Amino acid sequence: MEKYRKPIDILLAEDDEDDYLLISEALKESRLANKMHWVKDGEELMDYLHRRGNFADPERSPFPGIILLDLNMPRKDGREALKEIKTDPALRKIPIIILTTSKAEEDILRSYDLGVNSFIRKPVQFEDFVEMVKILGRYWFEIVELPGGH
Repeated sequence: MEKYRKPIDILLAEDDEDDYLLISEALKESRLANKMHWVKDGEELMDYLHRRGNFADPERSPFPGIILLDLNMPRKDGREALKEIKTDPALRKIPIIILTTSKAEEDILRSYDLGVNSFIRKPVQFEDFVEMVKILGRYWFEIVELPGGH
């Protein structure tokens, strides 16, 4: 018998609104009960994680159980944010999945060096995107044991 798990909150750091909408729709199609919160760059991501500014209210900005992180964002990119998160003792246990269009081998190697949990290239076709989200959801939200939030 499968034990009941409370859905964890997903934090998406993604500057492209079309990709945000695509990921949101893929989550719905996958029938995942997880709530997703959205920040548009690395500065907002760090503000969210440290509950600063617009993200000070923990009810509206709950601590994430997992972060989906784009690498190429304005102000502070995903690489800088990843490094900052993984060197902060209060944040480094949050699993981070890179979702990017980057095909650079250097990005893959550097991301894993910095402590990313998974590196995934964004699929181009919607159906492939939905399938990827279903697989991610099953793995990260049903199989893997994640550390408790704050």
